[in-house]
Amino acid sequence: MRPSRILLAAVLTLLGLVLQVSVLGRLQLPGATPDLLMLIVVGLALVYGPSGGCVVGFAAGLLADLAPPSDHAIGRYALVLCVVGYAVGLLRPEGSRQRSALSALVVVAGAAVVSTLLYAMVGALVGDTAARHVGLTGLVFSALLYDVLLAPFVVPAVMLLARRFDRDPMSAETGDGGGSGLGSLARYRTTREASPLPSYGRTAFGRKKRVPGLAKRP
Repeated sequence: MRPSRILLAAVLTLLGLVLQVSVLGRLQLPGATPDLLMLIVVGLALVYGPSGGCVVGFAAGLLADLAPPSDHAIGRYALVLCVVGYAVGLLRPEGSRQRSALSALVVVAGAAVVSTLLYAMVGALVGDTAARHVGLTGLVFSALLYDVLLAPFVVPAVMLLARRFDRDPMSAETGDGGGSGLGSLARYRTTREASPLPSYGRTAFGRKKRVPGLAKRP
């Protein structure tokens, strides 16, 4: 990742973590909590591609794991956002621009469901039973509802900032680190045509062409 991407991702991640802990975490909503960090990772991954989304997701999740109110194992949320960032980056549209708002909401909905289920699965592996008080179904539904309602205010703004700071046309074409996503696979179609081979001393009918001025040896 280039320095401009690292700087923007760091600023947005820190700002999102502060708002997540100080504002959204204190709302006491039923079920899950709106995941602002996940929405920021989704917005950046839709511009940076799978490798950039994976790196940003891991860094954002690790910061959330180390935040003071955290009560789960370190690395748990980093793994979740790393997987989500990579998966969303694979769905990056061509030119890093969403064709419709509905497609972005579908991506956010899928990321919300996957992140909640993956977080619960990792928690079950490490012995965290906090999800049993609400129920996995209630957590998935509430996370889906909150994240989809919050997404129109976060994801478009994050994508706009990422595109403004991402001025390099070569990086926009190829992505960061080699993966540009499924949205740009159409650019890699082979359009080569068979070029005619040069005929060295032969005519169109395959016969040798006699070069004037040279006598044939006996």
